Amino acid sequence: MWCSVWGLARAAALTLPRSGPAAGGRLLHAGRPADPPEGEWGRRQVRAAPPWRVLFFGTDAFAQRALQALHKAGSSETGKMLIERLEVVALPATKSGELPVRKYARMSQIAVHDWPHLALCDHFDVGIVVSFGSLLSDSLIQQFPYGILNLHPSLLPRWRGPAPIFHTLIQGDRMTGVTIIQIRPKRFDAGPIVQQQQCAVPPRCMADELGAMLAETGAEMLLSTLKSLPECIKNKREQPKEGMTFAPKITVAMSWVNWEEQTFEELDQLNRAIGFRIPLRTLWMGNTMKLLDLVDVREIPVSLAFTQEQLIPGIVHFHKESNVLLVRCKNGWAGFKLVVLKKVLSAADFYNGYLHPYFQGRSTMNQNVCRFQTHKPETKTRKNVKRNWIVA
Repeated sequence: MWCSVWGLARAAALTLPRSGPAAGGRLLHAGRPADPPEGEWGRRQVRAAPPWRVLFFGTDAFAQRALQALHKAGSSETGKMLIERLEVVALPATKSGELPVRKYARMSQIAVHDWPHLALCDHFDVGIVVSFGSLLSDSLIQQFPYGILNLHPSLLPRWRGPAPIFHTLIQGDRMTGVTIIQIRPKRFDAGPIVQQQQCAVPPRCMADELGAMLAETGAEMLLSTLKSLPECIKNKREQPKEGMTFAPKITVAMSWVNWEEQTFEELDQLNRAIGFRIPLRTLWMGNTMKLLDLVDVREIPVSLAFTQEQLIPGIVHFHKESNVLLVRCKNGWAGFKLVVLKKVLSAADFYNGYLHPYFQGRSTMNQNVCRFQTHKPETKTRKNVKRNWIVA
């Protein structure tokens, strides 16, 4: 089940109680549903065609686009109603504000239930989960005649986990897609495939751009699935066992550049994946420096002559004509137009303020001054436990 990094963290951490009763009547904890009146579930009539009654679980902007499509799906192209009832399960609002799904539901006057407390769900036909980040219990899933569907932005089983879009770009995948699965309890992204659509990754796209594109595709797929829901469920297929990869959440540790090991292509992929949230960073003279506005040096007419000593990884040169800092990586040069060292500096400002020989006492520059260092995280060593041995 995909979830943005911050939405996943909040979903895992928040267990706030409801501030009021849920729309729809009796309350239960999401993991322990209340027992229905005797014979109630046995008398339920399962609908075989639209309009459906849908309970939507979501958090972020990706999920909001799916909710928006469902909300506007009052009728199909033929005029037949597709969704009769739509309600939302969302994380409670905090002092920092509302997540996109909750805000959209409130502004659209859609009934909202606070997670993890919600009304008995047996009056819905199907649940839909998008970027929710919490495991749903089997007892909750079983309340929906058609189960709970999950919209995931990857070609499952590739990139299971909370950050598939980021890892699609980090690994340089040329193809991605959207998968709708029927979820299973206690496991993320492991259910049978109900529908899947392949998409080409646009050249040099950023993660937010790819996310927006896949959100549109996913919203259309949801509506297509609901139009023929019984048939789609009937034709579901298990995910293949081969080709499974995991997409863990992105962290600051991923943003450190290893000049000796990473190629320009790898740095470009990493920057397009996480740079708009977590900038690439390096060490300079023991200080953390953020690297912004990565440019493809192949597009810059660089005609500088370098000695072998000037080609060591991490060495920095200023290209005055393009106002770009050139940094040597594993297979060539990476270019940056901006850096952050206490404040945002242009390449020219950094060069003039820190690298120009005038600021080094007009002496020969130390190579370390002109070099970015690879960050090496400290390794925790186990303390030796002293033991007193008794020799018999």
